Amino acid sequence: MSQGGLQGLRVIEMGRLIAGPFCGQLMGDHGAEVIKIEQPGEGDPMRSWGRGKPVWFPVIARNKKCITLNLRSARGQELARRLILKADFLLENFRPGTLEKWNLDYASLRELHRGLIMIRVSGYGQTGPYAGRAGYGSIGEAMGGMRYLAGDPSTPPSRVGLSIGDALAATFACLGALTALNHRHRTGEGQVVDSAIYEAVLAMMESTVPEYTEAGVIRERTGSILPKIAPSNVYRTADGQILIGANQDSVWRRLAECMGRPELGSDPRFADHVARGENQAEIDALIEAWTVTLPTAQVLEKMHAGGVPAGQIYRAPEMIADPQFAAREALVKVAHPVFQNLWMQNVAPKLSGTPGEVAWPGPELGQHNEEIYGGLLGLGAAERAALQAEGVI
Repeated sequence: MSQGGLQGLRVIEMGRLIAGPFCGQLMGDHGAEVIKIEQPGEGDPMRSWGRGKPVWFPVIARNKKCITLNLRSARGQELARRLILKADFLLENFRPGTLEKWNLDYASLRELHRGLIMIRVSGYGQTGPYAGRAGYGSIGEAMGGMRYLAGDPSTPPSRVGLSIGDALAATFACLGALTALNHRHRTGEGQVVDSAIYEAVLAMMESTVPEYTEAGVIRERTGSILPKIAPSNVYRTADGQILIGANQDSVWRRLAECMGRPELGSDPRFADHVARGENQAEIDALIEAWTVTLPTAQVLEKMHAGGVPAGQIYRAPEMIADPQFAAREALVKVAHPVFQNLWMQNVAPKLSGTPGEVAWPGPELGQHNEEIYGGLLGLGAAERAALQAEGVI
């Protein structure tokens, strides 16, 4: 990779599935050298994930170097230790206690590498009575409070169709890693970054806890609206639907003008935030009575011209066709030896001086064994062949 603010940093990734590897993806996107360790002959289960075709691994393992190593063997653990001593970060998302069982505990590694930063992502964290439990993102979303609020009040709690809990834990893990890196710059000391899925979800739960402790209020599922925040909803049009957010006083007045009903802007039922909240159903009905008479494109044109936030609810086809996505290269087509039309989300956020990039998609299993074992660790061809025959690499 030729750019990225994390150039010169090396990450050893031992993770599987999403919660650890997404952290590695974020760091690799911004230039870190990420060396992903996979079990020989098996690989990360993500290699077979994806609807229609197994195209998730090319995304989550992009910009990584993939090697195989049997961490359950003594020789494999020795090689892992040698790799870790040449790295800045060790990233893992196994059940707590697994690395300790493999003789790769942080205390022992730190004796050899004082500046090592170990990034640990798990369901419940490394401590507490639940630490040893198996933990998936879905359970973290439930315990963290997100699942209770997701969906319509007439249905059981829903999921959003994405692995939000895993992704949040990975993102907070990346934030923690870079915070620890800044501390190391000042002191030379590494540390453990302990990112729990349920806590990452909990961190996003706004004021739901103090609403309960101070006022006895428990937020409930509200579907497409937020109670007392109006107007902000999905409205039917003549040929589809549109999302409009006009819940500030001045924006509501602009929306009323766009609707050809300027008098609504000063109507006592809707004139301020509190009044609109009290009359939320009525204001939504008024708006939809107007939007349903017009095609979506015309409603959007009026909203944009009037300075009212509005947009369509996109799927992949709409994203690929949208000029804003194209202008900012929010999506990028990546060359792949098997998939010939591999589009994926580009690097975020965008940095003006050190932009990240998608340099290559997720590699083949063990694709970088020769580079890492032969180059970085200096193992000869005969030794590598013997290790492979023994099932170590």
